[in-house]
Amino acid sequence: MHGHGFAGGPGHGFGARGFGGGAFMGRGFGPRGFGRGRGADTPPVDRSEVAGWFAGRLPDDWFTGAPEITVDRDEILVVGPLPEPEAGEGDAAAARAGRISRFREDTREQRMAIADAAQERYGRSVAWGAAIGDVREVFTNASVPVMTRLRQPERLVLDTLVDAGVARSRSEALVWAVRLVGQHAESWLTELREAMASVEEVRGRGPDA
Repeated sequence: MHGHGFAGGPGHGFGARGFGGGAFMGRGFGPRGFGRGRGADTPPVDRSEVAGWFAGRLPDDWFTGAPEITVDRDEILVVGPLPEPEAGEGDAAAARAGRISRFREDTREQRMAIADAAQERYGRSVAWGAAIGDVREVFTNASVPVMTRLRQPERLVLDTLVDAGVARSRSEALVWAVRLVGQHAESWLTELREAMASVEEVRGRGPDA
């Protein structure tokens, strides 16, 4: 076996906020099986309620349509569509990147204020991004460490990825593996999330204890 550390440095953690905190292997794969980090203790929220709150809170002239909102146990990611710039004889992709950069700079203070209010309301930090056509940029996305225990077969998988040069460490290999699963099982994961949302909705309509 190799002595590759599992915790990893900045940017090498499992799932830069896009993945909730918790144990990937161990006591189950459901919401209650995820670790002991801050995200594991954060109560679930209704995504439609979050989307409605942001719809009312965001300035009307920021985006050309409804922003894409992704919620997990640690973070709310808001990515809004911006108007297409007139590139003229210039490069279209560069024009889009420039407009996104301008939006990021011009809205910084307002975004920080909205993020503070959202964090107080939902107990999650807020990350921002913008998109124009096929150009999409996320401004702030923190890496959330996830503690887990792996048995030898799982460790060997990670070490194989490290030895093959696919990843530089076990933690980076785990990120790679999770992304691969997400790419090839997106429809199943979407169905699973929808099923979980339905359960939460039914539970919310139940009588108070």
